[in-house]
Amino acid sequence: MTPADLALAQRLADAAGEAIRPFYRAAFDSEAKADASPVTEADRAAEAAMRRLLDAEAPRDGIHGEEYGVKEGNSGRTWVLDPIDGTVSFMAGRPIFGTLIALLEDGWPVLGLIDQPIGRERWIGAAGKETTFNGAPVHVRTCPELSQAVLASTSPNHFTDETGHRFMSLAAKTAHSRMVWGGDCYNYGLLASGQIDLVVESGLKLHDFAALVPIVDGAGGLMCDWAGDPLHAASDGEVIALGDPARLEDVLEAMESIVPGHEHDH
Repeated sequence: MTPADLALAQRLADAAGEAIRPFYRAAFDSEAKADASPVTEADRAAEAAMRRLLDAEAPRDGIHGEEYGVKEGNSGRTWVLDPIDGTVSFMAGRPIFGTLIALLEDGWPVLGLIDQPIGRERWIGAAGKETTFNGAPVHVRTCPELSQAVLASTSPNHFTDETGHRFMSLAAKTAHSRMVWGGDCYNYGLLASGQIDLVVESGLKLHDFAALVPIVDGAGGLMCDWAGDPLHAASDGEVIALGDPARLEDVLEAMESIVPGHEHDH
């Protein structure tokens, strides 16, 4: 990962934003994908714009995009693109979606970018560097007790019965009166900036989480799966983002608790 990679990631985000903004709160076509999730003209236009840049400037690198699939490379590097993470928010006119851009080396995220093209907010994380928000360093906040933690997650619909029970077991031990629903990638940017303490989600795909890892790590936080292991290309999509890594054992312990009334589920 080089300074040129960082510069390219920023140009990718600029190109995606230019493609997205004309569609925001405007008329556009949308349809349901095979998994019933929505996709819009804006998603496709933004990913196409990013792919054109990558084909021209990094032709040996692989591309893994949400809308247009995988292009194999031969460099050991893959760019992972999610043109609009939070399409439901985008369609509702809520400016809390984001473009996600990651660079993987041998399957491990080494560079990540969240770009919110309406508010012009951009978080950038890279291995060995401090995470920045619009060019200025940001840092997570400490959380002395799990009971004080502000927990966020995108939607209860993304959990199964089992993962939902584990999530609610955790939620019961956090500052649940301040829990945040909705937000997709935006929550992870807010965690890196010290506004949220904990994000827990299930069922994410590589394009949903790859860019978030360097951003959270570079701000002093921690991302892992529900077993506490580091995230990489083969991870199963159950993710924890922690502002204060000292709370990891508390979080994992809380998620192993049995919710009253569900003692016989396991």
